[in-house]
Amino acid sequence: MHNIALALQKEGHDVTGSDDQIFEPSRSRLDKAGLLPQQEGWKADRITSDIELIILGMHARDDNPELKRAMELGLQVVSFPEYIAMRSKDKQRLVVAGSHGKTSTTAMIMHVLKQKGIDFDYLVGSQLRGFDLMVKLSDAPLIVIEGDEYLSSALDRRPKFLWYEPQIAIVTGIAWDHINVFPTFEEYLEQFRLFERSMPPEGKLIYFDEDIEMEKIAASVTDRTFVPYAGLESYPGGVRFEAKEYPMRLFGSHNFQNMHAAVLALKELGISIEESLRELAPFEGTARRLELIHESSEARVYRDFAHAPSKVKATVTAVREGFPDHRIVAALELHTFSSLNKDFLPQYAGSMDEADDAFVYFSPKVLEAKRLEMFSVGDVENAFGNIQAFDTPDALFDAIRSSVAPDQKTLYLMMSSGTFGGVDILRELSLD
Repeated sequence: MHNIALALQKEGHDVTGSDDQIFEPSRSRLDKAGLLPQQEGWKADRITSDIELIILGMHARDDNPELKRAMELGLQVVSFPEYIAMRSKDKQRLVVAGSHGKTSTTAMIMHVLKQKGIDFDYLVGSQLRGFDLMVKLSDAPLIVIEGDEYLSSALDRRPKFLWYEPQIAIVTGIAWDHINVFPTFEEYLEQFRLFERSMPPEGKLIYFDEDIEMEKIAASVTDRTFVPYAGLESYPGGVRFEAKEYPMRLFGSHNFQNMHAAVLALKELGISIEESLRELAPFEGTARRLELIHESSEARVYRDFAHAPSKVKATVTAVREGFPDHRIVAALELHTFSSLNKDFLPQYAGSMDEADDAFVYFSPKVLEAKRLEMFSVGDVENAFGNIQAFDTPDALFDAIRSSVAPDQKTLYLMMSSGTFGGVDILRELSLD
């Protein structure tokens, strides 16, 4: 939300906003732009009849006092994705959807377009090198959108990606997530069926052909152009395409699957696969997606946003493939609603098996704050298999430090959408 506020201010609009908590880096960036609210919290008297448009984020509930006042005044209130749809209705729309790999795939597409000097708008879920904001809105003829399947707002319970109606779409794969919104896999799967139906008749849908559910969707639809992909052939240090080698900084089969999807989408925009692969050679990934935060002769530390089972498994597999000579020490923090749902825990079975040592951390205080059913360390260990679980950061990092074998190269993989209890990871690993 703070990115769209900054993007709209950059366009010349008068922008104000409210929130009950504002964290970094949002706070500093809003303050620098003169957009930081003087007070946090919700105050109905801030909403006046001269406001032309209100963009409603997911954090505001339907009983929010400012929202209620806006409705009383008859002001135009739209969700974040509805506003993006309004601004992109006359553009060519490329949307990247799927349960995993959306941000990385979107970032690859954006990187190539920028390198080729093509003007485009975008919406992406992570801060990217070379881009000031995560949102750009202009009169560009093309927009690239990371299409999230989560709900649009408290007033609009549809998935965000149903607003965009893309002419070109990617679905990287379907693996059950957001159990708090879609309590069964079938309900979750239905959102991707609806996404396919939302596309115009001439639209092309690029999908990972090893995903069973996407294969079923492709087989059941006769009036849509589907473009399957499997993943680019790799070698140590890069990928091969039509017998030619292209060096890459990225590693891991899941990244090369995402790369294949990206270059196929770029081909639809008129950029050859060979051109795209050349431009992707220096691409290093996105913030908190296998982000290298420490490197020495003895150890490497990667931070990753992985939290859903499929993402965790893909990330652990990637570092195992990329660093076969390292001891892999993987730690996962359960932090999202789905990962902290006791009934969802079995979905993680075997997801960390390729690590030499695997650890899982959760905070009972977060479970309490999210009003979720309490579970135990034993419940987590039984669900995952072959891991050690902890409910305090101190116990977690004590175990990680004790697991390190002397005189062996170690790769630490720290996976979380949170902060491991707010600790300094490198200091806790004795690597600062």
